[in-house]
Amino acid sequence: MADVTSSYVKPPYPTPKEIPVTRLFSLAALVVAGALVLAACGGSSTSSSSGSGSTPSYGTAKPSTTNSSGAASVVSTKTSSLGTFLVDGNGRALYLWDADHGSKSTCSGACSQAWPPVTTTGTPKASGAVKASLLGTIKRADGTREVTYAGHPLYTFAGDTQAGQTTGQGNTGFGAPWWVVTPAGKALQN
Repeated sequence: MADVTSSYVKPPYPTPKEIPVTRLFSLAALVVAGALVLAACGGSSTSSSSGSGSTPSYGTAKPSTTNSSGAASVVSTKTSSLGTFLVDGNGRALYLWDADHGSKSTCSGACSQAWPPVTTTGTPKASGAVKASLLGTIKRADGTREVTYAGHPLYTFAGDTQAGQTTGQGNTGFGAPWWVVTPAGKALQN
């Protein structure tokens, strides 16, 4: 009978026991470096105009209107797991900003790029559970008319890329929290 153990042929590739530890660390370092490079290319953030807090930059957002002609904005409602909140005519969530006091908008510059104001050239229209008596407008520093609800200037969030998204909910960008608005005109703080 022949001895089988003496005819063992070593495979042409390294077995797990033969891979040097330094090679594993080099591979791990390469993966981490690649992830860092991809993260660095992912975007930037802008500083708060008030010096406290920041919010991601989402490009050059324009004020939200319900149609390209700038006619009257429509404000409606949507119900989700958060509750019932206001949306524009395109179904985008509408937010109020805790830094606004009274009926004056204090969001401009980089803030209004990330949080575009809801503007109109006509009288805002109520739909759904929205109370027409709570709708109004204010004049912004740039001369545009911003839609208000219960005295709160209304904004969309550039980070909400689809109708019904509320990714800005509770965001503290630009120094104060942002909240979706209830049909009663209050901040929905869920």
